[in-house]
Amino acid sequence: MDPIEKAVKKSGELFASGYCCAEAVLMAMAEAQGVQSELIPRIATGFCAGIARRGDICGALSGAIMGINLAFGRNSSDKPRDKDYAAVSELMKQFEQKFSSSDCRDLTGCDLTTPEGRKAFEVNNIKEQCNLYCREATRIAMVQIEKIDAGLVGGSE
Repeated sequence: MDPIEKAVKKSGELFASGYCCAEAVLMAMAEAQGVQSELIPRIATGFCAGIARRGDICGALSGAIMGINLAFGRNSSDKPRDKDYAAVSELMKQFEQKFSSSDCRDLTGCDLTTPEGRKAFEVNNIKEQCNLYCREATRIAMVQIEKIDAGLVGGSE
């Protein structure tokens, strides 16, 4: 199986198994890049459900951004950010084009800060919709990493 499709499938499986959106996407992308750390998925937990259920930026997107950072993030302030910014910007652009928003609240139609909103999320099986967001954020991010690694787009040093 193609490495991108393997990561996409893995993020969907992890989300379906009970990991939240940001955790599932980051875990799948880290595995695809050979990154192992006891901090994954812990560093992603608070980004789930639009940052702690606030409905802000989609957790799947947050996880994908962290996954891109694993590939192109900096370890030193004197290092460039161009590749990272190019990949993240394209991720955001493509996700918003496909789903018309990058905000959890808009994507789910639920206010997850309330018990009623969380119940609506469950009753209306919006988890399936969020699984799609996880898979697509993973796909878009992994394609961007592959393109930049191949020198096809972005990231002038």
